[in-house]
Amino acid sequence: MSGTSALAAPRQDAAPRRASWTLSPYALPLNALRILAKCALPLILWFSAGRLVRWALLLLAATISHGSWYQARLVVVMFLFTLVVMTSLATTVGMLYVVREALLETQARRAGGEAKESLLNALNRTALVFAGIYTTWGFVKDDVRAFMNMDLLRAPTQLFDDAVKGEHSGVMAGLISLDPKVSLVTMAVAYLAKLYFGRRHEAGNGRFSGIMATFAELAFAFYGLNALAAAVGARSDWIGGRTAVAAWHDFAATAEASVPGWKEFWGLVGEIWPYVIDALAVPLAWLTVGILVYGAYAEDTRTTIRGTRLEQAAEHLERTHNWTRLALAKLSAGWTSRWIPLLNSLRLTVRGGAPLFGLFALCYVGLGIGGDYLGRAGDYLLASDTPYFWLVTVEPVGYVKDLVVTAVTMCLVAATFDLAATRSRLEGRAPLTGETSEPDRPSPSS
Repeated sequence: MSGTSALAAPRQDAAPRRASWTLSPYALPLNALRILAKCALPLILWFSAGRLVRWALLLLAATISHGSWYQARLVVVMFLFTLVVMTSLATTVGMLYVVREALLETQARRAGGEAKESLLNALNRTALVFAGIYTTWGFVKDDVRAFMNMDLLRAPTQLFDDAVKGEHSGVMAGLISLDPKVSLVTMAVAYLAKLYFGRRHEAGNGRFSGIMATFAELAFAFYGLNALAAAVGARSDWIGGRTAVAAWHDFAATAEASVPGWKEFWGLVGEIWPYVIDALAVPLAWLTVGILVYGAYAEDTRTTIRGTRLEQAAEHLERTHNWTRLALAKLSAGWTSRWIPLLNSLRLTVRGGAPLFGLFALCYVGLGIGGDYLGRAGDYLLASDTPYFWLVTVEPVGYVKDLVVTAVTMCLVAATFDLAATRSRLEGRAPLTGETSEPDRPSPSS
């Protein structure tokens, strides 16, 4: 019996060893592949549906952007382009949502009695912050480029014909040709809609309030870009001649002449900075989106600052007069709804540790490089001497490349969140979930 017990002991310890190895940050690629293997079909379906809707909207927008009633058409084009961005939002959230049941953290939540959240709730919660990240980090440039390519593919020789005839048919210019006055009117309408739905979203009213507020905010930004571009173009000389701008140029010229290595230093920074953004900031932005989709953030300030010195200040604020608290809440409502989830997501991301985020960023960059090589391989294999045959192959090659890169990236984001959340829970720290703040205690002074 003693010999049997001695032999059985190692088998009982094997599972914890395997579990600890699985939760190692260096097992991130394997965890991502595990999630991909379990959820490959729904990922393909979500990506394909999103790509089809996006392609149809781009084709419709490119078709409408030419003809009579040109300015009215461009208003519709901008509306459709906003729908293109919203399609990207829905596709991203949907792909992250369908893999959540394969996560260890989700299984632990289910075992703890947490109910399954609907896709609509996740989409409604994520929409506003996603829109800010999508536009701030330049992801929208891919949609602009896709619209221009779609417009060009409809008439591949149109630009050459315009150059020969000395005319301008508006090819590839549907997003920048809207009249500034029309832009201002549509901006005002979009702003009113953004204000209305934004207030409803902040108050927790309406199932679609967050989505509608996001659509209105994107429309406000896109219509505003036309008016801003026209205003900046008309006043570029004025801006360049302002005192502050001239003083900055004088300071830069003086520093370059008097400080040794000034020009070389800023030249090096200018060369390295784009790579820093692509390698660190962009992966962190996508990781933040994933954390928001999985609910690991709080909609209130208290959960975000829990465990920090700011919580003591918040407790002191609760003891102040009701009118003071009400005024501060009104003044900070817009800032809180947009940036508190983002700040909390960034804070929770740090819990995973530097190795986990470093490996995630490395894998993200590697996927981008691998996707480029995959696209080149597809173009090489399908190359033909037939003129314009590339028009037939460009979409299938782009679809396969984007499908592989996007699906693996979403699994990588999910696996990173899963490892960070599970390690945090097992180490006894606060779980990476959307905790509910304690109910407000009645204020002693009212």
